[in-house]
Amino acid sequence: MTSRWIGPALVTTLLIATGCAGPAADRQQPDQIILAEGQELGGYSPFVSYGELGVSPIYEGLLRPQADSDAQIPDLVPALAASAPEPVAPRRWRVALRDGVTFSDGSSLDSADVVATYAALKNPAVASDIATNVAPVTAVIADGPQAVIVEVNTDTDPSPYLLTGIVPSERVQDAPAADWTLNTEPVGTGPYRLDSLRPDQAVLVARDDYWGQRPQVTRLVYTYTPDDNTRAQRITTGEVDGANLPPTLVGSVESADVRTVAVKSADWRGVSFPAGLAFTADPQARLAMNLGVDRAAVIHDVLDGHGRPADTPIGDVYGPAYSPQASFAFDTGAATAVLDRAGWALGSDGVREKGGARAEFELLYNAADTLRRDLSVAFASAMQPLGIQVNPRGTSWDEIDTRFDTAAVLLGGGSTPYSIDSQVYDTLHTRLPDSSPYANPGNFTAPGLDKLLDRARESTTGAGKDALYREIQTTYIAEPSHVFLAFLDHTYAYRDLGWNQSAPILEPHSHGVTWGPWWQMDAWTR
Repeated sequence: MTSRWIGPALVTTLLIATGCAGPAADRQQPDQIILAEGQELGGYSPFVSYGELGVSPIYEGLLRPQADSDAQIPDLVPALAASAPEPVAPRRWRVALRDGVTFSDGSSLDSADVVATYAALKNPAVASDIATNVAPVTAVIADGPQAVIVEVNTDTDPSPYLLTGIVPSERVQDAPAADWTLNTEPVGTGPYRLDSLRPDQAVLVARDDYWGQRPQVTRLVYTYTPDDNTRAQRITTGEVDGANLPPTLVGSVESADVRTVAVKSADWRGVSFPAGLAFTADPQARLAMNLGVDRAAVIHDVLDGHGRPADTPIGDVYGPAYSPQASFAFDTGAATAVLDRAGWALGSDGVREKGGARAEFELLYNAADTLRRDLSVAFASAMQPLGIQVNPRGTSWDEIDTRFDTAAVLLGGGSTPYSIDSQVYDTLHTRLPDSSPYANPGNFTAPGLDKLLDRARESTTGAGKDALYREIQTTYIAEPSHVFLAFLDHTYAYRDLGWNQSAPILEPHSHGVTWGPWWQMDAWTR
C-alpha cells in the first residue's frame, strides 16, 4: 500500500516535566530509554496504522514477526494466538487464543475482542487506514471464547493479515478511526502502557500485569524533535539515547559513545504520475522516464549508499518471486529514442512538446521531509537532459491529497512487506472503490496486469505463485505506472548503555524509533 506515513505516532519533545526536569534528571533512572522522533504525537490506534505489523510496545496481534536479521522476510509466529493458524476447511482457518492475557485496562482477552477488532477494520464507517491491508479477510467468527475462525478469499495462509493490534471490544466505536478515544487513551495487551501524554511528551511504562516477561527497560520516553539536525545534535550531546536520522546525516554523529546502524527495508520511494496531463498519461513517456534515471547514482548521491535500486515494488528479499531481469537499464539514448518515436519533439526552449502539450509537470513532495526533497530534485535533474521539465515543490499533504490528477508526487510505500501480495497489489492494481489515495494515484495499469495480480494473490505459496510474480514484474516494466527509485535502508543512531539489544528485522515503510534497534524493547536484557 502506498502511504505518506513514515513513522510511528509515539513522539514528543524533550523536556520531561513542567518543572524543567530534563535529561540530567532522567539519567538517574538507569532502566529508562529516551528516544527522539521526528513525527508529531497522535494516533495510538491500530485503526490509523499504529502497530499495524505487530510491532508496538502497546499492542499485540494474533501473530508477530520474528527474525535473526534484516536480510529476509521475518517468520510470523504466535503472539496472542496460542499456536499457528490451523486450516479447517478451504479458505477457513482456526486460531486458538492464548490463555491468561489481559489488556492494560485490566479486562481479559477473548474471541469477542478479536471479532470486534476485525469487524471494525472492515466497517466503512470506521474508514480505517489499513482496511485494504486485511482485504483478503472476509470474516472473523468466534469459535467459543478462546478461538476464532478466520475466513479468507484466497488460498494463501492468512498469517500476514493477523498482525494488527487487538483492542478490547468495549473500546470499538462506530465512528471514523481518527476520532476514536484509543488515539489518545490506548488500551492493548502489549508489554507497555501509556503513563502520561501531553502535547510535548509521551511516557510509557512497563506493565506489572503483562502476560509475558516484564521488560527490564521499564520506562520509555519519546521526544518530539522534528528537525533532523536537532535530533543529531541531541544524541551527540547525550540529551537522548537514540534517534532516526537521514542517511546523509547519520554518519556525522558516530563516535566512541554513539553507534549507527542501517536497517534493510522494503520501503520504497518513487514518483507517481497524474492522469490529467497528456505527457504523463502517455505510457511511452513513463517508459522513457524510467530509462532516464540512474538509480545507482541516486543511491550514492542522495542516500549516501544506504539503499538498493527499485524498478518495481518487489525487492530481492522475496527470493524466487523476485526477477532481477525485470529492470530498467540506465540509458539516456534509449530514453530519447522512445520519446522521439512517441512524437514528443524538442521545442525551441529545449522542452519536448506534442500536439500543443508540453513535457512539463510539477513534482510535489512533503516539505517537512528532506529526503523526499532531495530525491525530487535528483529526479528533476535526471529528466532535464531528456527535454522533460520537472518542477519540484515542497508543500503539505493537505494540498498533495487534492493534486494527484494534475501533479506528480514523490511517494513512499511498502507498508506491509511481510506479505508479497499486500506489498504489490494496491500499488500496481487498477484502483478499487476502497483504495487508498496513495495506491496507484494515476490509475495506470499495463494490459493483463490486473488479472495476474488477482491470480497471484489468490494462489497458494510456492513455485507457481513465485512464477506469477516474476511475470507481473515483466509485464509491469513494459508499461510502467511509476518511476520507482530506491528501497531505503533506514538509518539510526543510538547510545551504547550496556543493554543486550535485539537485532533489527526487515522494516516496512513505517519507521522511526519504534523500529530500528528498539523494535523489541521488551526483550532487552542487561
